[in-house]
Amino acid sequence: MDESLVHQVSCGMLICAGRVLLVHRSSSTARYPNVWDFPGGHLERGENSRQALVRELREELGVEITPPTGHPLLTRRDAEIFQEIWKVEAWEGAIINAAPDEHDAIGWFRLDEAMSLDLADDGYPALFN
Repeated sequence: MDESLVHQVSCGMLICAGRVLLVHRSSSTARYPNVWDFPGGHLERGENSRQALVRELREELGVEITPPTGHPLLTRRDAEIFQEIWKVEAWEGAIINAAPDEHDAIGWFRLDEAMSLDLADDGYPALFN
């Protein structure tokens, strides 16, 4: 983990049957309230992005995944954030909103539907193609 960055984030783009899972960030969240986002979160001390994704999906959705391999779908870096988004197509367990204080809704969307939502990042629609 690079301590010089304020926020290091790992997120999962869960895909099943042509649909993508998105979480709606609660109005009480400090960053990006009231928008749809990929599930995930900040790296903890000593974690890499893959380890953080496994932990975050367990905490937020109640599912277990195998750490992703290869390269992330998207890497975004600016003065405050380093974010990686990983494609996730397999998990164990039923997806639930296990973090209702962070997300007031979760939903599966066709890729064309997802493009019309108020998303956390303008770069996300490029991932839906």
